[in-house]
Parts: sequence; structure tokens; C-alpha cells
Amino acid sequence: MHPILLSILLGLTAAAANIFGGAIIVQKNWERRYLKYFIALGAGFMLATAFVELVPTSLELRGRSAAFLILVGYLIIHFFEHTVSPHFHFGEETHKDEFSHGHKGLSVLFGLVIHTFFDGIAIASGFLVSNWLGWIVFVAVFLHKIPEGFTVASVMLASGKSRSLAWGASVLLGAATLAGVLTMAVFHRQVSYGLPLSAGVTIYVAASDLMPEVNREPGVKLALVVFLGVGLLFLMDQLVHVH
Repeated sequence: MHPILLSILLGLTAAAANIFGGAIIVQKNWERRYLKYFIALGAGFMLATAFVELVPTSLELRGRSAAFLILVGYLIIHFFEHTVSPHFHFGEETHKDEFSHGHKGLSVLFGLVIHTFFDGIAIASGFLVSNWLGWIVFVAVFLHKIPEGFTVASVMLASGKSRSLAWGASVLLGAATLAGVLTMAVFHRQVSYGLPLSAGVTIYVAASDLMPEVNREPGVKLALVVFLGVGLLFLMDQLVHVH
């Protein structure tokens, strides 16, 4: 299958996970504690993917200038999530007083839209380099998509929005993911820029969004799941090279 078509299909799959995450909050028919394990597994897998796959490949494509683009990707998400949206938390939002003004919920939504747009960029960039890298990036992105939709719906409800608007926010995240894939499909010749930017975004999401949520939980269970996520990448890598 052509890498662009495959990335679009998987972009749709990732978008559906965003929407499903929002439905969890709206319908209240899911054990929310299980989402913490998605976050921990995703954190480990994304960190391993960024440092073992995305960063080295980016350096091969652009040389030392890739390091600057990786930093730019990291800072883009920091700006939109924690400068534009200073009250952002990735996990379930329980401090409703922080979101008593609707514009705060919208600022968080805007930050997450930028984030998910780069999720799509990452998926398409990976497949433009190789099928192996594309699948690894897709798995890394998919693992945090459900908690992502869960988060935006929680924040919208906490800021006083209706359940339909909360679910609609998760749909918007899915649309932004697909938009990222389509943007990279159009500008596929610029993959040497898209991949290092995606690497920086991946590092930020894993280290600054997901890991703090893991570290807030008492005990060692979630911490061990992070290592499981790292091990999953290396296991996949070994299976591919064996065959």
C-alpha cells in the first residue's frame, strides 16, 4: 500500500481513538483508572520511539540542523499547552474552579489541537521515511489518543460546556490529527523538516505531559508500566530484525 494512503487510514484510526476517549467522559461507561495505564504505557513507548527511532533518523536526514528543529518542535507544544493554556493538565481534570471561565477551557482545546495536528504530521512523516518507522510512530501516537480525548472532554465539562460540546471537542482533536496527516501528504518533500519537528513534539508529550501524570500516582505499578512501554519498542525492533 502507498505510504500516503496507509498514513491517511491510520490517521483516521488515531482520530477515532480521540473521539472514543471523549465518549468515555460523556457516556461515563468506562473504568477511568484503566486510562492511567494507557498513559504510562504510552509515555514509555513514546520516549523510546523518540530517542531510538525519530532522533537518529532525523539526524540522518538533516544532519546537525535536525537538532534545532527537534528543539523547535518541543517548544511549539510547550508554548501552546503551557503558555497559551497555563492551567493545562493531561490527566483527568478535577479542579473545576480553575476552569470556571469558559475561555480557559477553549485555550486548552486550542493547545491540544496544535498537539494533535503534529501527531498527524508524525504519522505521515514516519511512513514517508519507512513502513517500519511509520508503524512505530503510529503505535506511539495511538497509545495516548484515548487519554487525549478523555482529557479534552473533561476540561470542557469542567469549564461549564455541555456534554455535546465536550464530545465535539474530542471530534475536533481527531480532525486535527487527520489534518496533520493530509498536510504532510501535500508537503511530502519536506519530510526532513516534519520528522525532527515531530520528534520534538513526541519528546515533549512523553516527558512533560505523560510522565508527570505517572509520577503523581503512588506506588510502583504505573512506573513499571512505563518500562513495559520502553520494552515493547525494543521487542518490536528485535522481531522485525529477526525476520
